[in-house]
Amino acid sequence: MSGHEQARLLLSLARKDLRVARTLADASEPEPEAIGFHLQQATEKALKAWLAYRQVISPKVHDLSLLLSVLEEAGEEISLFLPMVELNPFAVQFRYALYEEEPFAWTELQEQVQRLVTHVEAMPGLYTGEEKIKGIS
Repeated sequence: MSGHEQARLLLSLARKDLRVARTLADASEPEPEAIGFHLQQATEKALKAWLAYRQVISPKVHDLSLLLSVLEEAGEEISLFLPMVELNPFAVQFRYALYEEEPFAWTELQEQVQRLVTHVEAMPGLYTGEEKIKGIS
């Protein structure tokens, strides 16, 4: 699978996680652990898509800080996406424990994840014109 194919697959999965997070956040009784988990997953997959696009081998980790560092080492500008590391505890820690801290700003975090996904989707040559017309991107 080419880097672009892998990036497109990961972006598709990231968009699904983002949709699930939005649905959960809109529930009458939102569950922060589930929302945070899906936002973290969407972010992780989008970062790994970015790495695949750049043909950089992605470390097999869930650590958003590490993924961002690898992108930065590859010469990418990541400063806009640094606040998303606050989702790191949802990869593992809050998957198996209750989240009892102050509520996250879910709407803001969802917007940040959407900006990341949109940023990666807009990379030159990732989608052909036909894929864009079909609404794949």
